[in-house]
Amino acid sequence: MAKLKTGRHTSAIKASRQAERRAQHNRGVRKVLKQVTKDLAEAVKSGDSAKTAQTYGKMSSAWDKAAKKGVVHWKTAARKKSRLAKLALSAKKS
Repeated sequence: MAKLKTGRHTSAIKASRQAERRAQHNRGVRKVLKQVTKDLAEAVKSGDSAKTAQTYGKMSSAWDKAAKKGVVHWKTAARKKSRLAKLALSAKKS
């Protein structure tokens, strides 16, 4: 994109670039969240309690980091973590 010599909306152009960059980053973070959540579900299904515990740690950390950065709301992250913790514990009992 060519730089404008003068103009009132140069800051809007920069804001648009920043928004695009942040949206790209947020999509990547959400992709990681989906993947670690699926990994936990697979670990629970396999019945391996050690793998489930390790995967739960990674999943919990990923949701916390996403909430910290504002990619997802902190209450959403807490709700997801709680439900997935129940899932992980139910697999441990079975």
